[in-house]
Amino acid sequence: MTERKISQLEQVLRSGRFAITSELNPPDSADPEDVYRAAMILAGFCDGINAVDASGANCHMSSLSICALLTRAGYEPVYQISARDRNRIAIQGDILGASAMGVHNLLAITGDDVSAGDQPEAKPVFDFDSIQLLRTARLMRDESIFLSGRKITTPPDLFLGAAANPFAPPYDWRAQRLAKKIAAGAQFIQTQYCFDVPRFKEYMRQVRDFRLHEQAYILVGVGPLRSAGAANFMRTKVPGIVIPDEIVDRLKKTPKKQQQAEGKQICMEIIEQVKEIEGVSGIHIMAYRQEELVAEIVMESGLLPRK
Repeated sequence: MTERKISQLEQVLRSGRFAITSELNPPDSADPEDVYRAAMILAGFCDGINAVDASGANCHMSSLSICALLTRAGYEPVYQISARDRNRIAIQGDILGASAMGVHNLLAITGDDVSAGDQPEAKPVFDFDSIQLLRTARLMRDESIFLSGRKITTPPDLFLGAAANPFAPPYDWRAQRLAKKIAAGAQFIQTQYCFDVPRFKEYMRQVRDFRLHEQAYILVGVGPLRSAGAANFMRTKVPGIVIPDEIVDRLKKTPKKQQQAEGKQICMEIIEQVKEIEGVSGIHIMAYRQEELVAEIVMESGLLPRK
């Protein structure tokens, strides 16, 4: 039996170094240069680049195609795969294909409902949820079989991840939900945007009570807010995002031309707080249409160089 390949992201996390991942927002384009331009901004400062899979149920270049382009250029992708659009046959085939291309990080998500997107008449699949997707991927990797029981001659090399939202009620249930994902196979976790640090601290206290931080690596979702208007849009229109009033008010009190810089400063302050929380293994930076700020955030937060 051949030894499983270890991804760069997994190596960083296993070593105890503070990991940094970010997102490559998929282009509405068939030009690979659009992917490469975005990746070049992120690659020198991230241990993994998430290829986003039709977030918000809107159509863009597929996450698997983005991963193929990233591996071709030598970057470290995180294949984000949504259960919304594929049945179990397609999902298992995509997992094999991704591993064959050298994609070894997989983030399993259920996916937003199609009613949230710009093509609400689309037919959703939801053959799986994220937990069933994780179990399937783990079965393929560890048992070398499909769900049907048919043998896989060469199993996929996978470092399995899942998403978590500590900021959505019921709060007492969130750590238990995380425990189910870890039991299903999740080895790393990327959380929703963290703007409410006290709530996240309470979540991590519950995580430590269950000793879940010893079973999976937790990366906290952070990101810069472009403006007060953008912050208000995100918290009212984007499902699952919670931004406290004090942050929106702080941006409103800042002159408009300085709000982007203030949003970056807020992000760095949050990083400074969460990186000191026991059980946090890294951050996941989501800078939608502000990818150029990722390098500034990483460097000005003192996250690089690392030991």
